Parts: sequence; structure tokens; C-alpha cells
Amino acid sequence: MALYVIDLGEINGHGGSTRPGRFLAGGGGRDDIGAMRNPVSLTLNGDARGFEGPLTVAGLLGELGLDTRKVAVERNLEIVPRSTYADIWLASGDALEIVHFIGGG
Repeated sequence: MALYVIDLGEINGHGGSTRPGRFLAGGGGRDDIGAMRNPVSLTLNGDARGFEGPLTVAGLLGELGLDTRKVAVERNLEIVPRSTYADIWLASGDALEIVHFIGGG
């Protein structure tokens, strides 16, 4: 199994542009947060990106189209256990490194 750092700007053909996020995981759904939506500014693999919040690690990965089973996430220099992705809420200023595992020979 190889480990690759991915360019999050290239996911879904967005070429590195800032794109608001729209996915919330770990909650009861979009209607639960109503007017509490706030922009969240994150640094992802060294690039500044903006998303609509609140947002969990699982929600961010879903928004980016990444399979939670095939990535590792570091938040503010600490590894995030996969079992807690839906429980860890992101805040503006958080710095994340996301690596994607790709099998092969």
C-alpha cells in the first residue's frame, strides 16, 4: 500500500479554488443548524480554503468526496482517530493535513 499526499484543490475538478462546503456529518441534518451556519476558514494541506460551517472532520471529508476508510487526518499537528471523525468539530484557523491511501504494486 502506498501513501500519497493529495492536492485537495484538484478534487472534483475545482482546480484549487475556494468552494463553500455544504455537508454536515455527525448531526441530525441540515435543518438542525438553521441560522447557526458560520463560515469556517481552514488550511488544508497548506492551502487556505473556506467552507460553510459548522463542520466535522467527517463532514469535511464527505464534502471533499473522500472515503473516510482511505484517508488519515492530522488536525493542528495531532492525528485524528478515524473513530472520532464524526465527533471532531472544526473551527476557523484549524490546520489539517489529509493523506489518501492508494493500493497498488
